Amino acid sequence: MAVTDRPYQELHEQAADEAARRYQDSAAERERVEGRLAAGVRFPDSPDALAVRADRILDRGGLSPSAVVADIHREAMDLPDANERIIDLSNELQAWSFLPRGVRAGATVARITLRRDGRELPHGTGFLVSPRLMMTNHHVLPDESFARRCFAEFNAQVTADNLPDTVVRMELDPGTFFAADRRLDFALVAVAPTLDGPPPGEIFGWNRLSVQIGKLVLGEKVNIIGHPSGRLKEIALRDNAVLVRLDDFVHYTTDTEPGNSGSPVFNDQWEVVALHHSGVPKKDDQGRVLRKDGRPWQQGDGDDAIDWVANEGVRISSILKHLAGLDLDPARRALLTEMGPDTGLDQDMTTAPAPGAQPQGTTAVPGVTIPAVPEAAMTAPTTGGERSRTGLRARATAFGGRRHLVFLHGRDQQDNYPDELRRTWTAGLNRGLTLATLPPLDPEDVWFPFYGTRLHALVSGRENTAGPIGLDQVSAAAAAEVFAAQSPTGSYERLLYEAAARAGMPQNGPATTEGFGAGLVGVLHRPLSWLAAKSDLDEWTIATFLRDVDLYLGDGAVRQAVLDSVMETMPASGELVLVTHSLGTVVGMDLLTRLPESLDPVLLVTAGSPLGLDGVNERLLTRGPHQPPRVRDWVNVWCPTDTVAIGCPLEDERWGKLTQLAVPNGRERAHKMDEYLGHPGPAREIRGVLRG
Repeated sequence: MAVTDRPYQELHEQAADEAARRYQDSAAERERVEGRLAAGVRFPDSPDALAVRADRILDRGGLSPSAVVADIHREAMDLPDANERIIDLSNELQAWSFLPRGVRAGATVARITLRRDGRELPHGTGFLVSPRLMMTNHHVLPDESFARRCFAEFNAQVTADNLPDTVVRMELDPGTFFAADRRLDFALVAVAPTLDGPPPGEIFGWNRLSVQIGKLVLGEKVNIIGHPSGRLKEIALRDNAVLVRLDDFVHYTTDTEPGNSGSPVFNDQWEVVALHHSGVPKKDDQGRVLRKDGRPWQQGDGDDAIDWVANEGVRISSILKHLAGLDLDPARRALLTEMGPDTGLDQDMTTAPAPGAQPQGTTAVPGVTIPAVPEAAMTAPTTGGERSRTGLRARATAFGGRRHLVFLHGRDQQDNYPDELRRTWTAGLNRGLTLATLPPLDPEDVWFPFYGTRLHALVSGRENTAGPIGLDQVSAAAAAEVFAAQSPTGSYERLLYEAAARAGMPQNGPATTEGFGAGLVGVLHRPLSWLAAKSDLDEWTIATFLRDVDLYLGDGAVRQAVLDSVMETMPASGELVLVTHSLGTVVGMDLLTRLPESLDPVLLVTAGSPLGLDGVNERLLTRGPHQPPRVRDWVNVWCPTDTVAIGCPLEDERWGKLTQLAVPNGRERAHKMDEYLGHPGPAREIRGVLRG
């Protein structure tokens, strides 16, 4: 959509002119691609690019494995042909999750509207890329002062019944964060939450940007969601193709209009691959923009009269690299890190924030001040000059010395330091407390038992006794076959299939698949692929999580070693608030049977828990669904897109009385503990007990 103010209209026209220049300069490459497309080559990209793309499609559940096997084995194919066919199938045969994932991605997209002379003028499109940050074009939001005149409209769309949805307005907050670049034509701006409400990302979700390769190849389809010409939200699907990939830009054909400026460009796995920023206008030999009727375009004709021949988007990887090079203060850098680890923007956040800055992972809320974390809490404990990987005790004065807050972590923490984990969890809890208008906590007031190193040693030892299996060189499904063979009680496969069945996997489908390369292996690929497609977790995370749960439950020596490690860092008396996560919820249930009588568990919090799986709860020390021993109150918090929490809510009446909270964790953060604690519901429950 054309910008109303003349200086910003010129920015819009400059973006189109530069896009047209790049389109003309890349004519030879485009003609080569179009020639190969015309010759029947579906994806005229390099073999390496096709291989990486095929692997990413399989890893992210973008295609039914049974469909791949059936097609690949229909005729003899070498690996390059098979990779191309996998990409082709992903364009033709979408997993059922394509539609709900598209709906989820679309919820993050908002219309940006400008206030001018008492009117409200639809102006462009933006989309959330973190709990509080929205991305759009520089020519849509050129500077902070212009951004202050704009607001975002979420749910500006029709419902499934073609009725107008309830629009939610949120103000832009450039004073908290604003960054833009004219050449890359992007702007990143903070969005203020509604009064006493959560950040917009907690309501509408956000897109997890990634610097990783393999998100797109030449000839592949892209999908765009936006507000063309200021209309209600629309989507452009299927009738498009990527033509040229430049260093910082990508050209594609699709049915978009100027109002799509600032829209996300998605691949079929709903990953953002580019920021749509301009159409490419057709020009004559004199460089004049042409109308659809072939005549030169003039001011006043309107953008819809232009003969647009292609579209140009800014590559997300280029924007992320630009953001990584910005010189920002700690508070603004902390906001960037909320975009997630895949962005590559968190490498500068390992050091302590400046005095008075927010703890890492917290979210600023207007009118609320979060006290700085004491310097002592930001300094890692040392032993012999090395950082400690043992459990951490709370200060003796915490909560009056009689109440104790204990965090109990899950698996895969062996490479982390307990002090960093404690800060991260506390920062997440403080975010939830802030949203609940409650005072935050100090990390030094939290007990943090640590068994990550011990568990990893036990797992690694078991792998070593089985011989070198090279897990880093095989697919998740192949590794799952190894885990099943190593299962102490033979229960690994049952766990995997029970989780997939609870996630809705049809039980009358094919039970086995033939092996293909390193991507599809054996009977366990089907449930793994299903679980990954139904959630925000990848196959590797699912496979290794279930392996560690199975090992803990099935090997008495492992269970004893883990419980002993936890008991080394536990209070001896008083009132206990036990906050557990993932595998830690299973360990916590067993731990409750070992507590001394002098320690009174007044609150148990289980987050992202697999306790709902019969293959898990039937092998607890106190077998089957049951009320946790001696616990006064129990809160179970779970996210519907967290595969680990499949089986929640805990519906069996034998669990007894408990509070169950479903929370909408951010995209690809479904299982993160700081994400769970960052919601006001569980934070309010924890703080309420600690305050007595």
